[in-house]
Amino acid sequence: MGLIVGLVFLGVFSVITLLMMAASMGASQQAKQVHAALHSALASESMEANKQAVNLRKNERLSGIPWLNRWLHQFELVPRLRILLSQADLKWTAAGLMIGCGLCFVSAAYLVDWRFDSLLAACGAGVLLGAAPFWWVFHKRRKRLDQFQQGLPEALDMMVSALRSGQSFIVAMGSVARECADPVGCEFKGCVSEQNYGLELKTAMDNLISRVPIQDLRIVATAIMIQKETGGNLAEVLDKTSHVIRERFRLKRQVAVHTAQGRLTGWILTLLPVVLGIALYAVNPHMMSIMWTNPTGIKVLWAAGGMLVVGGLIIRHIVNMDV
Repeated sequence: MGLIVGLVFLGVFSVITLLMMAASMGASQQAKQVHAALHSALASESMEANKQAVNLRKNERLSGIPWLNRWLHQFELVPRLRILLSQADLKWTAAGLMIGCGLCFVSAAYLVDWRFDSLLAACGAGVLLGAAPFWWVFHKRRKRLDQFQQGLPEALDMMVSALRSGQSFIVAMGSVARECADPVGCEFKGCVSEQNYGLELKTAMDNLISRVPIQDLRIVATAIMIQKETGGNLAEVLDKTSHVIRERFRLKRQVAVHTAQGRLTGWILTLLPVVLGIALYAVNPHMMSIMWTNPTGIKVLWAAGGMLVVGGLIIRHIVNMDV
């Protein structure tokens, strides 16, 4: 069984590697053809050439493999993955993420099956390690959104100073894009660029919120749009908004302090059975192997795993509070 899984893994990995190498070899020639077609289309004044130029600019490749690129364009899951990768500021492609998950699943399943000769344990390990790339993407996304949230009050203070000195709102946003560090600076730079290319303020702010989906930014965008429709002192509105965001930070820190014991208890209760099982296996492998070789032991493992998941979710629901 282990030999079959290993041969399948090596075969799939070899085929994927050869396809990617073939796609990379033809990438330079395809790029030259695209540049030549774009140059000829822009040099012509006919309507058909202009349509050709527009189509060339909107052609987005989701994978370097042609058949995989066509297959991914047929699913709505791919745009969501692209948005997720963009929010995490990762240069991966949707196809690369999916292939990475598949390779992690096959590798973990093969190694566990080769070591323990258990199909159930192999599938469980494959699922856990196969989800590791998605976990890394969500971790990077959460970290980047937290950095934006922490830098937003400083950006609002800079905009307030620019507005009170007599500058326009677009100029104030431009100063934030130039002076603030990433990710605040790059996201506001994209919003300013969209307005310079002719988009309305509301559309540009909606695009900014879609790129950075946090509650504080929604509050800022709502305040700006209300001021635009009703009038008033925008500098004072942004100043009060910055104060509200800082108060929310203070309240979140207080909640985190009061729920620290509950979160630590949840981690201990969740990890203690796993660590204890690994320690017992290191001391007496024959005794612990009964848990996945005996039918009763397998049922006990399933029940214990289900209770661990349910208990962890209950504790997480208790200690997580929306502010």
